[in-house]
Amino acid sequence: MSNLWKRYAIAMLLFPVAAFADINSTATVNAGSNFSLDNGTNVSSGGDISFTGTSLTYVGIAKGGSLAALGLSGTSGFATVTQTILTSLASFSTTTPIPAASLPVGTIVGVGTNGGNVAKLLITAISASSISFQYTTYESTAPNTPTITQIQNNYSLLVSGLPNYGIAPGTLFIIRGTNLASVPVSSITKLQDSTAAGGIPTTLNGATITVTVGSFTAHPGMYYAGATQIAAVLPSGTPTGTGTITVSYNNATSNAATLTVVTSALGLDTYYGGGTGLGVATDATTYSVFSYTSSAKPLENIVFWGSGLGADTADSDVMYTTTPHAISTPLTIYIGGIQATILYQGSSGFPGLNQINVTIPSSVATGCGISVVAVTGTGSASVVSNLMTLPISANGGVCVDTGALGYNGTTLSGTTSNNGSSTGILSIVQTTTPVSGTSGGLVTAAGADFIRYPPTTNTPNSGGGVTSLGNCSISGTINVTTGTAPTLTGLDAGNITIKGPTASQQLTNAVIPGQSGPTGEYYYILANSFFPPTGGTFIFTGTGGKDVGAFTASISYTNPMVWTNMSAISTVTRASGQSITWTGGTPGTYVYIDGSSSSAAASANFFCYAPVSAGQFTIPNYILLALPAGNSGSLAVGSYGTPGSFTASGLTTGLIEAGVSFSISPNYN
Repeated sequence: MSNLWKRYAIAMLLFPVAAFADINSTATVNAGSNFSLDNGTNVSSGGDISFTGTSLTYVGIAKGGSLAALGLSGTSGFATVTQTILTSLASFSTTTPIPAASLPVGTIVGVGTNGGNVAKLLITAISASSISFQYTTYESTAPNTPTITQIQNNYSLLVSGLPNYGIAPGTLFIIRGTNLASVPVSSITKLQDSTAAGGIPTTLNGATITVTVGSFTAHPGMYYAGATQIAAVLPSGTPTGTGTITVSYNNATSNAATLTVVTSALGLDTYYGGGTGLGVATDATTYSVFSYTSSAKPLENIVFWGSGLGADTADSDVMYTTTPHAISTPLTIYIGGIQATILYQGSSGFPGLNQINVTIPSSVATGCGISVVAVTGTGSASVVSNLMTLPISANGGVCVDTGALGYNGTTLSGTTSNNGSSTGILSIVQTTTPVSGTSGGLVTAAGADFIRYPPTTNTPNSGGGVTSLGNCSISGTINVTTGTAPTLTGLDAGNITIKGPTASQQLTNAVIPGQSGPTGEYYYILANSFFPPTGGTFIFTGTGGKDVGAFTASISYTNPMVWTNMSAISTVTRASGQSITWTGGTPGTYVYIDGSSSSAAASANFFCYAPVSAGQFTIPNYILLALPAGNSGSLAVGSYGTPGSFTASGLTTGLIEAGVSFSISPNYN
């Protein structure tokens, strides 16, 4: 079932290396929430810092302090603070919270993180409800004790706390942390060769892993070992249950990180190594990788790649085999919501790498973002994989999504460059929520955003991919380093007025604390009568400002969509799926359905598109089972009319839209 030489051609695609690098970005943390400076993400618990509304506090072993006593403040002071300075101050920092009153805009705070790194924060806005800051986290270069911060499936990248999290025996998994090995991850250019004598080593770049579950102890083989990340194969003999992992390096042993070992938890490989979006799938004969311009076809035999099918006791955990064996874990593959026929499931020959050969169903819809998801196990023991997408067209070649979404494989695959663009978006949306006490009900709002984006060179599909009509996407909490946030500039468009069927209203120019110059944001909460039940025509007029010229733009939205079974849903039973029904909507457009739920440690959300003409859509149970069960979550359904465009001097693109949205907070069980 394998071809060694063809497999090596896509080896680095199948073994992504997500290295830690210095993070330069911005963030907003709401009161009662935490933030991980090591990973650049808001988290419900853990992380490095927490904002209470009255103070900035530290989490775990993180510590820090204001640098005001050193005379450092503002952007000039922030630029002055280097990694060397922060490291020299680390021994003087404390775990004492900093009162909000001592954090005016412009304050610089230094933090030593749980991951052994150092970070600097520049406060840009603060109130009782949130704190905003610019920050830089520097990768630690100090020869400190190894620290493990996360253990994940190499492909799904799901985190502990999600219902489908776990590491199965025989899985290729990654350990994230600091001071794990002698070389930076960025210097790793090739994987350890499982075809060489001895296979992949159990000691690499000075690092050794120890797995302990009950009385079982093992040292996994490693494909690579870097200072901030290691990829290894969990031995197939590892028993299920809760255990620990430690990494020994430089005569020191790390913290004992919790290891959750499950029977199966499949992670599917995705093209950009982020656990979502365009998946890695190959032709079963040539092993050529499908893409937006070289799509798969109905009835074609293809191969999915990943890890986590379960224990493979017939093959080696460190050595390549030319006679790989099947793994009998119960497995179902859904392509575009239709169950596919599985031809083979098991080892690829490479330790930890599973392959799944399937035939694409003849009745599957075509498009650039057809969902693919796997379910291992049966009944209450079922575990959902991460979700990837696959481009499918009737005859292969370029994929096309006709109608409302209009994706095209040629455009999705093209690299685009611009010298900076200026965009204007005008919108009016009416939102319906259940009434609870004095809140909820009907809210009508109009907004306008005028933003200048910096010059970019990018590939449009390099993010989360695309989702075709009738399909869904899943996004769980993952642990991926973020890059530098783009610098956006607000544009002055003068005064903006909206005229509806019943009245006119000038929008308010938003003011953001701590930000000078135009924000480019305009909004107004309108009277609900402004948006009649039958819709109407809405006209935006701009007088023009120093950045954007005068304009007039109109959009008609009649027969608005109505979510008809909204009041009947108080609980979403994840194992049963959830039906959504509606009436109305503009022909040729779509309905979006999204929802989320959280546990104490993680959160996940889904997003589905359906043609408005369908009048109904059932969210599949395998989508909902990827969400944590919780007391409450969110579920929203909405639709927009056909969008329009407008022009004004100073703008590269102008868009106008009108729509409706409905949202509730059901229990997910």
